[in-house]
Amino acid sequence: MATQFHPVLFAVAILPAAVWLTGCSQPDSTATAADAASSSTAASTSTTAPESPSAASTETLPTTPSALVEGRDYTVIKTPLNVEKPDQIEVREFFWYGCSHCYALEPSLNNWLATKPADVNFIRTPAALNPVWEQNARAYYTVEGMGKMTDALHDQLFNTIHQQQKQLFDQPALADFYSKAGVDAVAFNAGYNSFAVTTKVNQSKQLAQRAGLSGVPALVVNGRYLVSGEPQQMISTVNGLIAQERQASAAAAP
Repeated sequence: MATQFHPVLFAVAILPAAVWLTGCSQPDSTATAADAASSSTAASTSTTAPESPSAASTETLPTTPSALVEGRDYTVIKTPLNVEKPDQIEVREFFWYGCSHCYALEPSLNNWLATKPADVNFIRTPAALNPVWEQNARAYYTVEGMGKMTDALHDQLFNTIHQQQKQLFDQPALADFYSKAGVDAVAFNAGYNSFAVTTKVNQSKQLAQRAGLSGVPALVVNGRYLVSGEPQQMISTVNGLIAQERQASAAAAP
């Protein structure tokens, strides 16, 4: 019988300072699910962790296309991703609920969403780069498929993990969390490993691989540009790339 993994049993270690500059990285090919959750615990308890959303500034820096530098502000995706609505500029967020950097990005991202331009289509994509992250991705797509995923519920899960230090990284824990939030537990468990949810998870994996994703948070603009880094600067870069895509579209118009 396989031993059940309990993230809370793993020792907490302080991550190197470099990790705080690059976000939450996926483990290498030899790492286990335990390594991923252990890293999340360390990130959440580090004395140098990013500010919580309640304290973080939501100010965004203005960025024009001419101010952007490839390799510094963004990476060009070799084979562009398909976008869901070709008549709009797509911004896709890759995230993991256990990532403290994703949590730190939420205030700036929510502030941006409140005034998002009408020609921009925003999509949340839970990253499934390892077995632990996949559990949260499955839960997300299960709840979304039930028509129960809301911005408030999305924020609530982030807050429960990072403010209350809850280890919500497996099906039983996630089923309990969502049921307390009003999601039917029977329907949740029935859908968790369904074909529809598995298809969504596999699509997330494929998109992440094609984008060259190595960690989160990450924002992909119009399937072409991968943006990571400090939250406020990420949003500013996204704004600049949106403007750049508008200019390219206008120039290509007959």
